[in-house]
Amino acid sequence: MVLDATARRRWFGALVLIAALGMLIGGETVLKGKLRGVGFMFYWLACLAFTCVAIVIAVLDARALRRQIHEAQHELFDATLKQIETDAKAKARRPDRKR
Repeated sequence: MVLDATARRRWFGALVLIAALGMLIGGETVLKGKLRGVGFMFYWLACLAFTCVAIVIAVLDARALRRQIHEAQHELFDATLKQIETDAKAKARRPDRKR
């Protein structure tokens, strides 16, 4: 199964977010009394890193979605103008029935 860039970006973001959530839950339950000193610091820095990566992926996805919507709006606008132009030319070629 081949995924496009949007699907890959969203899957990666979801996996990173799940990793951060898993670390948060694990750190607050199972590892609460076991993490000390440098291990505590590195564990929570890794959790913070996963969270920051998830935020960056979300921002990139929002920008890509905004760009896609902008392009779709321009394509729709151009298609509508071409249709109006085609209809106007066709109407101008038809003989007027009122005469």
